[in-house]
Amino acid sequence: MQEFSYLTRSIEPHVKKAVEEFPAVVLVGPRQSGKTTLLKQLFGGDFRIISLEPPDVRLAVTNDPRGFLSLYPPPVIFDEIQYVPNLLPYIKEIIDEQRSQARQFILTGSQNLLLMQQVTESLAGRTAILKLLPLSNWELVGLPARSLPWEKTTNDPIPDRSPKELWDQILRGFYPEIAKDLSRDVRLWQASYVQTYLERDLRNLRNIGDLTLFQVFLRALAARSAQTLNLSELARDVGISVNTARDWLSILEASFQVFILRPYFANIGKRLVKSPKVYFMDTGLLCYLVGLRDIEHAMSGPMGGAIFENYVVAEVLKIFHHRGEEPNLYYWRTSDGAEVDLIVDTDGILIPLEIKQTETPHPRTAREISAFQSLFKEKAGKGYVIHSGKMALSLAQNVTALPLNML
Repeated sequence: MQEFSYLTRSIEPHVKKAVEEFPAVVLVGPRQSGKTTLLKQLFGGDFRIISLEPPDVRLAVTNDPRGFLSLYPPPVIFDEIQYVPNLLPYIKEIIDEQRSQARQFILTGSQNLLLMQQVTESLAGRTAILKLLPLSNWELVGLPARSLPWEKTTNDPIPDRSPKELWDQILRGFYPEIAKDLSRDVRLWQASYVQTYLERDLRNLRNIGDLTLFQVFLRALAARSAQTLNLSELARDVGISVNTARDWLSILEASFQVFILRPYFANIGKRLVKSPKVYFMDTGLLCYLVGLRDIEHAMSGPMGGAIFENYVVAEVLKIFHHRGEEPNLYYWRTSDGAEVDLIVDTDGILIPLEIKQTETPHPRTAREISAFQSLFKEKAGKGYVIHSGKMALSLAQNVTALPLNML
């Protein structure tokens, strides 16, 4: 198998800073997002790395947690802490006894729902929590320290890619193991990932009896990516209750497979659509779930625009999380149909973004951004139409068409 060098991650300086400032650091993210590889790269010479996934290790922790911790004293990295959450109070005990020591525990986990509750209860005030998602495009091209367009006027340019190259990456996805290794069978990897995820993570989070029905739900959800989500309609189409659909959606969100974009509300005296939109964390898995295998069908098919939008929104989400920040992202749509795909709330300024899979952006694509700016006045910042072409153009006052490689 072809080997690839380590890709620098945007989150690295934030992990280092957190380790210096907190007695415990928790790094969460989906399976295969590169958490262990990152920690080996940064701390492999100083921290011992112990996986808590093997059954015999879990049994040892359960039987004698204090004895286990005495065998593996800090500084130590405990991988997949969600398998033994009963270890957390004993880690707290050691931290409280040794508060003067900075570099102690690093914990990783791939399930957010129960883990965060347990960490909050056991390590409140003693830990920093960071999220590592699949590779961002910045990381993939070797420019992890770029800035977003509204933050900085100049940036190192991202190399141009043809539409074929872009969509090949969208289909392949951004998990490190396959993002750059073109020799890997992408479909086989994605099928294995979904199956492993279903069998291991979901059964740990919920007692899901019918995995086949859950797969139907997962594929039906993928077909609704970047759309306003009607949970009742989705439940009816799959043949499950609304409560079950809501529960399964929360599982997918908690395990970093999807994220929910909620509408932006403000006291503007105009009724807004209240339903959320759903996006998949990785476009490769999204394309796999909806059965897209080749570039032409993905790019030109009926889901082309939705997949492109999913890709851009996921990129913005990863950029913020890999800075150690919790992003404030929304969409905006009124009951009469006016819509802006993405609203980025940054320091109280609302940055509106429209996302269009077109190489020739037209001034009319700026209308709804202009309407949003007019409505929110000084609270609204400069707007952008992110497109798949190659030219930056002024479309209206305070609205710029921005090619994807300038994002």
